[in-house]
Amino acid sequence: MPPDRRPGKHIRVLLAEDQGMMRGALALLLGMEPDIEVVAQVAAGDAIVDAAQTHRPDVALLDIELPGQSGLDAAAELREQVPDCRVLILTTFARPGYLRRAMEAGAAGFLVKDGPVEELAVAVRRVLTGETVIDPALAAAALSAGPNPLTARERDVLNASSDGATVADVSARLHLSESTVRNYLSSAIGKTGTRNRAEALREARQQGWL
Repeated sequence: MPPDRRPGKHIRVLLAEDQGMMRGALALLLGMEPDIEVVAQVAAGDAIVDAAQTHRPDVALLDIELPGQSGLDAAAELREQVPDCRVLILTTFARPGYLRRAMEAGAAGFLVKDGPVEELAVAVRRVLTGETVIDPALAAAALSAGPNPLTARERDVLNASSDGATVADVSARLHLSESTVRNYLSSAIGKTGTRNRAEALREARQQGWL
């Protein structure tokens, strides 16, 4: 058994949550477990990888909607840069699309925040043994929902237009021609069954496709 997994050693946890009260409560409750130690807390997604490289956690508990970078994007970076760290996504948003993206990013688990802390502690221990832990209701919903219909570029264009940017703005940001941006937006609108890009963006977010 590797020395950092020997029995009796505390499980080192990194916690990423932008709401200070929630972050503090989770850290306090997990810290009461005899075998778990919260070694790092961050409030922004773009601080996750640096914190993981510094503190070398065994498990990272990541919220999805974080300032700077989403927990899903951070999970993908952790897989590349801190491969020994297992990732558990912990979120308020029980959306099937999020679950699929989390698994694609290499997450070992996906739980919703309204569960008891005892279940979270058990999940931390389970993912460390190599198991995958997923909220059962969400897993069933994901199977019935089907795959994300949007391509990576369609998602990029929708995200780039989320602040009300014009087609010209999106074109400049993504280094695409304006006609290409319009084509991607039109395709995304059609796939989401909506009437315009604002509705397409809202629907894609509600489904967890972005």
